[in-house]
Amino acid sequence: MDEETRYEAVSSRDARFDGEFFFAVETTGIYCRPSCPAVTPKRQNVRFYPTAAAAQGHGFRACRRCRPDAVPGSAEWNARADVVGRAMRMIGDGVVDREGVPGLAVRLGYSARQVQRQLTAELGAGPVALARAQRAHTARVLLQTTGLPVTEIAFAAGFASIRQFNDTIRQIYARTPSELRAEAGPRGGHARPAAGIPLRLAYRGPYAGQEMFDLLAREAVPHVEEVRGTPGRRTYRRTLRLPYGTGIVAVDEALPPAGRGGGTRCGWLEARLFLRDLRDLTTAVQRLRRLFDLDADPYAVDERLGADPRLAPLVAARPGLRSPGAADPGEAAVRELVGRDAAALLVEQYGKALDAPCDGLTHLFPEPGALAGHPAPALRALAAALADGTVRLDPGADRDDAERALRALPGLTAHTAARIRMRALGDPDVVPPGEPDDAAWRPWRSYALRHLWTEQDLEPENR
Repeated sequence: MDEETRYEAVSSRDARFDGEFFFAVETTGIYCRPSCPAVTPKRQNVRFYPTAAAAQGHGFRACRRCRPDAVPGSAEWNARADVVGRAMRMIGDGVVDREGVPGLAVRLGYSARQVQRQLTAELGAGPVALARAQRAHTARVLLQTTGLPVTEIAFAAGFASIRQFNDTIRQIYARTPSELRAEAGPRGGHARPAAGIPLRLAYRGPYAGQEMFDLLAREAVPHVEEVRGTPGRRTYRRTLRLPYGTGIVAVDEALPPAGRGGGTRCGWLEARLFLRDLRDLTTAVQRLRRLFDLDADPYAVDERLGADPRLAPLVAARPGLRSPGAADPGEAAVRELVGRDAAALLVEQYGKALDAPCDGLTHLFPEPGALAGHPAPALRALAAALADGTVRLDPGADRDDAERALRALPGLTAHTAARIRMRALGDPDVVPPGEPDDAAWRPWRSYALRHLWTEQDLEPENR
């Protein structure tokens, strides 16, 4: 998109581009999402930025009306396999907060200076600024949804000091942390972490929630996952192993419009997170976003696939159908290899029991190291490769390298390796061997297969 096209999107308040770019107004010092309901500013006063961090770096503060920090992420970062795309996925997962820029650079296989230069050149902000913008958003959520003391929130959000926290909040939101908390009103800022952190997980465009929750219900592994309720009002719950502790998350199915195939258009999924350590909030949110494929661009996907005569009726019936990812890539890989029933047995035999079970959620899925001695050769090889890093499936992993490493493992078929790439790595353009394929579906072949599999009400067996 050129700047004139972006300005047209702003003038029409086009929500399709929320998260794809941001615009700032020089006369007000404020930056917004494209769909901001405020009066459209004059063209000569508008500047465009690829990220919120870039707008913040130029001295603009977040709009109070449209909350540009709460938009869906750009679909570009899930689709791109280059260093910038990989870096953005890892920053979203909290790598910079936990390991700093040197840790990010090591994971990417570049020097810290190279990473800084590439991100700044393309995104207008380096890894520190991008992570800082993310920390500010996490802090705002905690300020407005929990009753935690401000000092605890500062460190839970990833800030190194209270002063850094206060300065960042003032710069980005033009308010003190206390003022930001007061904006939540009488019902905000009172919940304790034990009651869970309520969140709205934003997405763009239509969202085929019924099909997503149908799939999660079919795949659910007892003791680790469950789906309760009736269609349209279901809740998906699962346990998570996170960098600093454990967690339980719950996500509600959004109510679909009348009639089949309309797709849900409310703009978010309601969620609640119960975390042992609040420093895991950012990571937990990003893992849910990957699982539910919330940063996808359904307009681009449906436009491309809807042009194919074979897929057109399927796209029309299920607009916004997503290609789900994984909340835990290592777990997803094991489950693709062994299937649901065998995965349930692994949980019973090797899973770690929660200190505080919650109804049917009693265990964490086994870590790869716990399965490295399993008697099944293929599972043993996969678990050992995940445990020692021979196979990397983290958000910043090189997808081609990961698939080659998977195919080299004994007992792992090319079909299973491709399925792991699709789910564990969230690759939007994968076709396992033997499945229908068409070059016209690129770069959304994973979504094309999801349409075909959903229509058949069939998840193919591992081959």
